[in-house]
Amino acid sequence: MLKLLKDAFKVKDIRSRILFTVFILFIFRVGTHITIPGVNAASLQSIADLPFLNMLNLVSGSSIQRFSIFAMGVSPYITASIIVQLLQMDIVPKFVEWSKQGEVGRRKLNQATRYITLVLAFAQSVTITAGFNYFTQLGFVKNPTVTTFILIGFILTTGTMFVTWLGEQITEKGIGNGVSMIIFAGIIAQMPGSIKEIVEDYFINIESSQLWKSALFALALILIVLIVVTFVTYVQQAERKIPIQYTKRMTGAPTSSYLPLKVNAAGVIPVIFASSFLTTPSAIIQALASSHSDEQWYQVVTTLFSYNTVPGAALYTVLIVGFTFFYAFVQVNPEKLAENLQKQGSYIPSIRPGRGTEEYVSGLLMRLSTVGSLFLGVVALLPIIAQMIWQLPGSIGLGGTSLLIVIGVALESAKQLEGLMLKRKYTGFIN
Repeated sequence: MLKLLKDAFKVKDIRSRILFTVFILFIFRVGTHITIPGVNAASLQSIADLPFLNMLNLVSGSSIQRFSIFAMGVSPYITASIIVQLLQMDIVPKFVEWSKQGEVGRRKLNQATRYITLVLAFAQSVTITAGFNYFTQLGFVKNPTVTTFILIGFILTTGTMFVTWLGEQITEKGIGNGVSMIIFAGIIAQMPGSIKEIVEDYFINIESSQLWKSALFALALILIVLIVVTFVTYVQQAERKIPIQYTKRMTGAPTSSYLPLKVNAAGVIPVIFASSFLTTPSAIIQALASSHSDEQWYQVVTTLFSYNTVPGAALYTVLIVGFTFFYAFVQVNPEKLAENLQKQGSYIPSIRPGRGTEEYVSGLLMRLSTVGSLFLGVVALLPIIAQMIWQLPGSIGLGGTSLLIVIGVALESAKQLEGLMLKRKYTGFIN
């Protein structure tokens, strides 16, 4: 990784992309420290242990704790992306038509995603502000009027749209997927605070007789992290190679090749989707707390959408598994894959081209996604279980999710760098 970065910095175009990405992430981090006027952000410390707050911190880069102009992060955009992708599955004919129009259709779908993001961001902003004002005993908003809530909603919505635009700039002119890089930067920025919290809880102001227990705990924690990082990296890079034969012999083309299908074809997107999917209903629930907090249905729904409860953890895992299957088929699309292979005059040995290839790839993708979904679910769930059993800090519960995102984004960005380096080598050879 370090050698790759060193080589990349020697190339002017790639160096410009890396520095541009760093610059955009710097702008994002500066924005996370600009608190919205008219609120008492310090009062949020009284509800810092709310699972909803920890989940929103994950996708907003801890800016929700400061209630900054970027407090909503990219959560509304991710939710809107899920909605648009679901609507393309023969639900809205217009969206289905756009999905088949190539680049023109993609721009139309992106525009629809932005409009939905705008609506979701404003709705979430107002409900979250109202919920925080209730939970902090009406001390969060200094002047709690309808006008104030609407104004805060406009500010947060503008912040979300700006962060979304920053992510798009990274995707087009920088390195990696912009939205994922924004979340990645937020998680990395939180790590020093999480380490400090663990050190204060287990190593500061403890009796000398307990030092050896703390030392063993630290050693075990480091060992577990190293094992999990190695395991996650190995699975994220694992792939199934499908042999491909060519019927048409083209000049310079091989007679055979292979099609790589990753075990986890969906990457870390299912984890990000599941995290954002839980925050949307949680935001609505917060706004209803003032009038329904004592009612049974409210407590049931709150329990269901809290990741640190048994039902909530189960729902979180089910969402990750479900989104893994969904996004794997979005990424690969067996129908288009079979069609492209047929157009190229290639086929999978012993498999009939066309419909037969589509069914074969679909079955193989289902089996691979089963392994990938279980892998993502287990890695995300284990820290939550550990938190519930040993009463660990709230940040530990989402440690598996954070780790999956950090490793996944780092690997994808490294592959993009390798692709740019390889492309330059080929270009230089041709010239």
